[in-house]
Parts: sequence; C-alpha cells; structure tokens
Amino acid sequence: MFVSDCRREFYDVIFTQRVLLLVASDVDALCACKILQALFQCDHVQYTLVPVSGWQELETAFLEHKDQFKYFVLINCGANVDLLEILQPEEDIIFFVCDSHRPINVVNVYNDTQIKLLVKQDDDLDVPAYDDIFRDEEEEEEDSENESEGSEPSDKRRRFEEDVIERTMKRRQRREWEARRREILFDYEQYEYHGTSSAMVMFDLAWMMSKDLNDMLWWAIVGLTDQWVQDKITQMKYVTDIGTLQRHVSRHNHRNEDEENSLSIDCTRIAFEYDLRLALYQHWSLYESLCNTSYTSARLKLWSVQGQKRLQEFLADMGLPLKQVKQKFNSMDMSLKENLREMIEESANKFGMKDLRVQTFSIHFGFKNKFSASDIVYATTSLMENIEKEGPETTNFIKALDSLSRGNLDKLHQGLDLAKKQLRAIQQTVASCICTNLVVSQGPFLYCSLMEGTPDVKLFSKPVSLCLLSKNLLKSFVCSTKNKRCKLLPLIMAAPMDVEQGTVIMVGIPPETESSDKKNFFGRAFEKAADSTTSRTLHNHFDMSIIELKTEDRSKFLDALISLLS
Repeated sequence: MFVSDCRREFYDVIFTQRVLLLVASDVDALCACKILQALFQCDHVQYTLVPVSGWQELETAFLEHKDQFKYFVLINCGANVDLLEILQPEEDIIFFVCDSHRPINVVNVYNDTQIKLLVKQDDDLDVPAYDDIFRDEEEEEEDSENESEGSEPSDKRRRFEEDVIERTMKRRQRREWEARRREILFDYEQYEYHGTSSAMVMFDLAWMMSKDLNDMLWWAIVGLTDQWVQDKITQMKYVTDIGTLQRHVSRHNHRNEDEENSLSIDCTRIAFEYDLRLALYQHWSLYESLCNTSYTSARLKLWSVQGQKRLQEFLADMGLPLKQVKQKFNSMDMSLKENLREMIEESANKFGMKDLRVQTFSIHFGFKNKFSASDIVYATTSLMENIEKEGPETTNFIKALDSLSRGNLDKLHQGLDLAKKQLRAIQQTVASCICTNLVVSQGPFLYCSLMEGTPDVKLFSKPVSLCLLSKNLLKSFVCSTKNKRCKLLPLIMAAPMDVEQGTVIMVGIPPETESSDKKNFFGRAFEKAADSTTSRTLHNHFDMSIIELKTEDRSKFLDALISLLS
C-alpha cells in the first residue's frame, strides 16, 4: 500500500516504537539512512541498524530479529519482490519500504495491512489495476463449486444444458482473464529501472516535519548524485530533481549572498554550480582526471596511441602547460584556475565533448575543504567495496556511513584515495578489453568476460564496481567500433566471483543510445534462461540484472539467453 502522508502514516506510527532498519549497500541507501538516523536522534526513537547486501542477508536478519521487533524499515530493498512470500512474517509485523527499485511488486502495492510503501507520489508507476491482477475469493470458490458439481438426472433437461453452457462460458472467461493477467504482468515486470532517490524521499519527510537541516539536504543531494553517477536515471529525471533540491539549497544557504548577515567561513555551505564532468579533479591532477573519467576517455579514445595524441592536442588547444596539468589541482597557478572551466568547455566543444558541463552541488566545510557531490559518491562507494579485509563483514558499511558525516574527514580522504585506485583500475581494464578484442557480439547482445589473473579482477567481484566497469566499457566500445549494429546492443559482463566455489558474477547493461530510458530487461531474461537450462544461479542481489552463476554452467546459460533474446 502506498503511504500518502509519510509523517502521519509512517513517522508518527514508529515514533514510540523500537524499529529495525535494514539498509542496502549502496550510497543512496546510506544517505537515506543518515537522514532517518538524524530524525530518530532528534526524537529519541530507539532503533537497530543492520546492513544487508542481498536477499539472503535480508532473510537472515529478519529471522534473527522478528521476535524483538514489530516494525521494520527497509531502505533500497524489498519493493520489487513479494516480501510476504519471501519472509513469511507474523500478521502483526509491519514493513515500511523506501526503495527506488522499480517496478514495485503488485502484491506489495495492494497489501493494505503489512506493507507500507514510502514512494514519491509524482513517480509514474503504471501499476496495473487491482481487478486485472486479483480475483475475489468468492468468485474463485463459486467457479470451483460449479466445476465440481456432478450432473444429476433431472426432468428439466433444458435447465441442465443452460448450466453447462454457463459453466463453459465461465471457464472460458477465467482462461481469458488469466491469459490477460499474464500479459499485463509481463508488460509491467519486463523492465527494471529506478525511481526517485530514497534519500530525497527521506529528506521530504524531514522537510514536512520542519526538521530539515543543511546536513540532511547534502545527503539528499549525494543520494541523487549516486543515481546519476551509476547511470540509474535519465538526464531529464536528474535535471528535474536537481531543480527541486536547488530550491531547498537557496532556502538553507541564502545568507552566503548577503554581506551584512553572511555566515562565518567555518560554517557548512552548499552551493549550486555548473561544474566539469571530471571525476575527482579537485583532489587529483587535471591530467589524471581527464585520463580516468569515462566520458573523456571514451570520447578521446585514450586506450589508443591516436587517443593520447588527441589528449595532447586538447591540452594544447586550451593553452595549458603539461607541467601545470600533471601536478595536483590545488597547486596549479591561480591565474589558470580562475578561467579553467570556460577554457575547458570551449576546447571540449571542438573535440566533440559537448556535455562536459553538468549541473551539480558542492559543499564547503570551513575554508579549506571543498567537495563536489560526485566526489563523495566515488569516495563512499570505494569505502563500501574496499577489498582489503579489515575486521568483520560490516566494517566497510560502517566506514562508508561514517564518511558521510563532516566530522570524519579523515575517512572521506581515505575514500578519495581508494576511489582514485578504483577509477584507474576501471580505465586500465577498459583499455585492455578493447585492445585485446575481449568484447564480442553474441547476436542479440555484446559479451565480455574477465579471466582469473586479470589485474584488479578481485575488485570487479563487487557488484557496484563491476557495474561501473561495464557501463564505462560499453561507452568506450560504442565510441571505438565502426559496426553500427553493435552500437545499439546491450552488454553482458562476467567476472570471477569465488575461485574456490567456481562461481562468476554476471551483470547485464542496457544499450548506450541517445534516447536511452535506463530500463533494463536482463533481470527477467536471466531468470528465464536459468529456469530453462536448470543452471545453478543465485539471484541474491537487489538489482535483478546482477546474478551469480556456476562457471561450468556459463556456456549453456548464455546459449539460452541468445535463443531467448533473438
């Protein structure tokens, strides 16, 4: 059931209760969690936080805590499956689900008692009508009774014939209804996509309660930017949501513009700006950022000798000396930095990079520390998917959550260093995949598999890192290939998951086209291919387009996918 008033139907209900927070392992979920934690601390709400990275962990966490809690809040997990069927909860347990995954399961939508969906009302959900999906139990019983009744001898033969005709008509109507139901559900569930960021939904709740702070607003901005960096939403959706947040930024930070009442330099300030689409460039050198940003790398084709020459020409066109661009951005000459954005934009247009400017926000912590929203996304993602083992499983999650607080700048800087390593690894892997022709056309899709022993292959056993690699590889491949048909194909990418158990992790990415609506059909396709071949797969991720698969079942699974999608 959709919650129409988050304050009355959600927050006021859990206000006096003990709550279990189940939070998925992505940056948007972390930001939504931080906002909710801040609200809980304001009102002294008791809660327990449990990170969950997949369905198995969600089930385990529920089983461990179901006796102590009656109220469960699920962030970025649980909306796109039938929760009651998976968890089998008692009738007095209530789930509040704040999840950006779409489509939302129809059973969750029409359950009025136990499932409460915290979803932005403006989202275009296209949920099928109740009568198209569910039949009343009385009708079902009536039909089955009519079918089970035997034909008794009777004088009124005509009436008996009418009954037979009526029963036949009812059976035909039922078959037609069931066929139509399957068709409607297939159309509704065929594509996987993302709705409004969960952090934005939680910020709306804080705003409605007049408890929204600058920190909460920043977390909402980072949640939205995560969706954009991960390519989960369309450019139009991103720009629309940026506009919504910009109004809040003006409301919270207007004192910066007024000289008489201006804030102290030590205060937190958020500003809207048109920034460069270059990853971490303010914490790196401009040269490294240009080389390791997927957009510039793909457009300039930096994996080739010709591409490296184009980069040198690009820098020469801007009039930037190599000595300046290869040193830390903070150390560059002030005279160059003042007009840098305009210089880069002007030259970028000549080199076919028209979208190098992007709408975003930045935050100042005092005089020295300035971060853009995408910096935080990259840093937090890298902390969460850090492959260096440091204690229990939840260590990375807690570190990533802590890095979002402005009091933990040391963790944020650690995340930025890890992010640089991750971006370098992604670009080096993209270059080697293209140069060694690892991306092959399988007919209805492109396929690329990383072999065991590839540099940084362990990093790509993590879902978010593998998704970032796949999207960057597809962008670069589209720019490098001359085959027009291949430019319109989606990509499936596989990487070793666990060598001892012999498993691979596989992800499906939709085609890279101008009109791309970011809808992904691989989730359902993977399920059907696994069922038809009895492949040993594990659909454990909250994104249905990411699966784990036994290495020896890979070839028959791919064959089934080819025949299914051809």
